[in-house]
Amino acid sequence: MNKEKKHLVKNWWIKKRTLYNAGIFISGIVSFILYCFVGYVFIYPIDEEFEITLFTIFFQGIGYVFFIIIANLFYNLGYILDISLNENNSESYRNNLFKIGFIATIAVPFSIPILLFIEYLFH
Repeated sequence: MNKEKKHLVKNWWIKKRTLYNAGIFISGIVSFILYCFVGYVFIYPIDEEFEITLFTIFFQGIGYVFFIIIANLFYNLGYILDISLNENNSESYRNNLFKIGFIATIAVPFSIPILLFIEYLFH
């Protein structure tokens, strides 16, 4: 891939980063709400020690900031795979690569409430 095409591809990925980060942010909020719901509806009735405090919210927020940083590092992998494997400079390939990474990334925060619910089922 020549220099001009690499520049166009790089700009494409830069423009999509805002959508990517918005998706990460929104999925974090929704998954935390789901975590609270699962915790108080399913866990608290059988384990009264389950609680969500300002400390736990702060701690989870700090952890989520680290997740966002790591996710953005992995976002660069999309650009690298695009310029390395997309020999025909296919827009379809690029969009599919973005969609796969986006869906995988926004699914990660939901693993916590899902695991909490699974723990409830097998407890």
